[in-house]
Amino acid sequence: MNGVLDPLLARLRTEDAVLVRVESTQGSAPREAGTWMAVWADGLTGTIGGGQLEFQAMQEARELLAGRRRIDGIERYPLGPSLGQCCGGVVFLSYRRITAADAPALQRDLTAQLAPVALFGGGHVGAALARLLAGLPFRVRWIDSRDGVFPEALPAQVETEHSEPVQDAVADLAPGSRVLIMSFSHAEDLDIVIACLKRLRERDDLPYVGLIGSKTKWATFRHRLEARGFAPAELARITCPIGVPGITGKEPEVIAVAVAAQLLQSQG
Repeated sequence: MNGVLDPLLARLRTEDAVLVRVESTQGSAPREAGTWMAVWADGLTGTIGGGQLEFQAMQEARELLAGRRRIDGIERYPLGPSLGQCCGGVVFLSYRRITAADAPALQRDLTAQLAPVALFGGGHVGAALARLLAGLPFRVRWIDSRDGVFPEALPAQVETEHSEPVQDAVADLAPGSRVLIMSFSHAEDLDIVIACLKRLRERDDLPYVGLIGSKTKWATFRHRLEARGFAPAELARITCPIGVPGITGKEPEVIAVAVAAQLLQSQG
C-alpha cells in the first residue's frame, strides 16, 4: 500500500484497528496479494478492492475489534458463489488486531513490499516526484550530495540520504531499484549514470535507469560514455529523456506525473 500508511500510523497512536490483508488470490480478484486495509470502529484506511468482499471483511474486522468473535488463520472468500462479485476468483484474507506498539514493525513491513525507487536529486522536480511517488506503490530512497536540501516532514515511504560523492550510493541500492537521476549538476548526473552502468555490468539488477534532460544532453552524455568504453547495448539501458511521451509541460509537478507514469509502465 502507499499514501495511506501515514494516516494509519497517525491514527494508530490513539486507537486500535484490525489490519485486513490479502494473503493470496486464485483467478480473477479485485486486488493483488499484499494489499491491505485498516478497519477502525468508525472508519477505514486503505482498501482491498471495494464491493461485497470489502463490506464483509469490514464487518468481520469490527466484530473482532469489539471482541465478539475470533478469527484464527486465514479466511477463504469465493467471490462468485458466496459474494456475488463478477471477478469469480478466490481471495484469502488475514485479520490482525494492531495497536500503537505495532507501529514501527508495521512501517517496516508495509513499506518493504513496495517497489524500490532511488531518486538522485533534491531539486524542484525531485521534490515533486518524492511527493507523488509516496502515493503510489513505491518506496523511495531520496539521495543528494548537499546538506539541508530535504524537507523535514516526509511520508513514511520516503527515506533521505546524504552521499558524498553522490554516486557511491549506487553500490548498495536495493536489488530491483528503479533509478531516477536529476541532480543539481550535469557532472554528478554523469557520475551516477556511470555507476549505474557499472552495476548493470556486474549484477544486472536495475530494471530502469532514467536520466532527466533533453535529447541534446543525452547525445553529449552518450559521446562521453562511449569514450569510456560503454557499448551501444549498454547505453540503450538508459532512458533519456524520461517520462511518457506526449506530456510537454515543464512544471515540476507535470514532469513528475509523466515520470511516475513511466515507472508504473516499467513494472508491467
